[in-house]
Amino acid sequence: MPGLLRGVARTAVVAGTATAVSNRVSRRQAGRWAQQESAQPAAAEAPPPPPPAAAPAPAADDMTAKIDQLKQLSTLKDQGVLTEEEFAEQKRRILG
Repeated sequence: MPGLLRGVARTAVVAGTATAVSNRVSRRQAGRWAQQESAQPAAAEAPPPPPPAAAPAPAADDMTAKIDQLKQLSTLKDQGVLTEEEFAEQKRRILG
Protein backbone atom coordinates (compact mmCIF):
# COMPACT_ATOMS: atom_id res chain seq x y z
CA MET A 1 0.00 0.00 0.00
CA PRO A 2 2.78 2.53 0.75
CA GLY A 3 4.18 1.99 -2.77
CA LEU A 4 0.78 2.77 -4.27
CA LEU A 5 0.41 5.98 -2.27
CA ARG A 6 3.93 7.06 -3.23
CA GLY A 7 3.10 6.50 -6.93
CA VAL A 8 -0.16 8.44 -6.67
CA ALA A 9 1.58 11.29 -4.84
CA ARG A 10 4.36 11.44 -7.44
CA THR A 11 1.79 11.56 -10.25
CA ALA A 12 -0.08 14.35 -8.49
CA VAL A 13 3.12 16.39 -8.08
CA VAL A 14 4.09 15.90 -11.73
CA ALA A 15 0.58 16.80 -12.95
CA GLY A 16 0.44 19.87 -10.68
CA THR A 17 3.84 21.07 -11.87
CA ALA A 18 2.88 20.57 -15.51
CA THR A 19 -0.35 22.52 -14.98
CA ALA A 20 1.48 25.39 -13.26
CA VAL A 21 4.08 25.61 -16.04
CA SER A 22 1.41 25.45 -18.72
CA ASN A 23 -0.59 28.25 -17.07
CA ARG A 24 2.51 30.45 -16.76
CA VAL A 25 3.39 29.95 -20.43
CA SER A 26 -0.18 30.81 -21.43
CA ARG A 27 -0.16 34.00 -19.34
CA ARG A 28 3.22 35.11 -20.76
CA GLN A 29 2.06 34.47 -24.31
CA ALA A 30 -1.20 36.36 -23.74
CA GLY A 31 0.81 39.26 -22.30
CA ARG A 32 3.06 39.37 -25.35
CA TRP A 33 0.08 39.35 -27.69
CA ALA A 34 -1.52 42.19 -25.73
CA GLN A 35 1.69 44.23 -26.01
CA GLN A 36 1.85 43.63 -29.76
CA GLU A 37 -1.78 44.64 -30.20
CA SER A 38 -1.33 47.81 -28.16
CA ALA A 39 1.81 48.74 -30.15
CA GLN A 40 0.20 48.27 -33.58
CA PRO A 41 -2.59 50.89 -33.29
CA ALA A 42 -0.03 53.53 -32.31
CA ALA A 43 1.87 52.90 -35.54
CA ALA A 44 -1.35 52.69 -37.56
CA GLU A 45 -2.58 56.08 -36.28
CA ALA A 46 -0.02 58.01 -38.32
CA PRO A 47 -1.67 60.83 -40.24
CA PRO A 48 -2.66 59.89 -43.77
CA PRO A 49 -0.52 61.31 -46.56
CA PRO A 50 -1.98 64.33 -48.31
CA PRO A 51 -3.88 63.49 -51.49
CA PRO A 52 -2.12 64.23 -54.77
CA ALA A 53 -2.57 67.77 -56.02
CA ALA A 54 -4.65 68.19 -59.16
CA ALA A 55 -2.67 69.69 -62.03
CA PRO A 56 -4.41 71.72 -64.75
CA ALA A 57 -4.90 69.69 -67.92
CA PRO A 58 -7.03 69.72 -71.08
CA ALA A 59 -10.70 68.77 -70.69
CA ALA A 60 -10.39 65.10 -71.83
CA ASP A 61 -7.21 64.53 -69.85
CA ASP A 62 -8.75 66.39 -66.89
CA MET A 63 -11.53 63.81 -66.54
CA THR A 64 -9.03 60.95 -66.85
CA ALA A 65 -6.88 62.51 -64.15
CA LYS A 66 -9.90 62.89 -61.87
CA ILE A 67 -10.86 59.25 -62.40
CA ASP A 68 -7.29 58.17 -61.60
CA GLN A 69 -7.30 60.25 -58.42
CA LEU A 70 -10.63 58.78 -57.36
CA LYS A 71 -9.25 55.27 -57.93
CA GLN A 72 -6.22 56.08 -55.79
CA LEU A 73 -8.43 57.47 -53.04
CA SER A 74 -10.64 54.40 -53.21
CA THR A 75 -7.59 52.17 -52.83
CA LEU A 76 -6.45 54.17 -49.79
CA LYS A 77 -9.93 53.89 -48.27
CA ASP A 78 -10.02 50.13 -48.89
CA GLN A 79 -6.62 49.78 -47.20
CA GLY A 80 -7.94 51.66 -44.16
CA VAL A 81 -5.67 54.67 -44.61
CA LEU A 82 -8.61 57.03 -45.23
CA THR A 83 -11.88 57.06 -43.32
CA GLU A 84 -15.21 57.27 -45.11
CA GLU A 85 -15.51 60.98 -44.19
CA GLU A 86 -12.01 61.80 -45.49
CA PHE A 87 -12.75 59.93 -48.70
CA ALA A 88 -16.02 61.81 -49.21
CA GLU A 89 -14.32 65.17 -48.56
CA GLN A 90 -11.51 64.49 -51.06
CA LYS A 91 -14.01 63.17 -53.60
CA ARG A 92 -16.03 66.40 -53.32
CA ARG A 93 -12.84 68.44 -53.72
CA ILE A 94 -11.76 66.53 -56.85
CA LEU A 95 -15.14 66.64 -58.53
CA GLY A 96 -15.60 70.31 -57.69
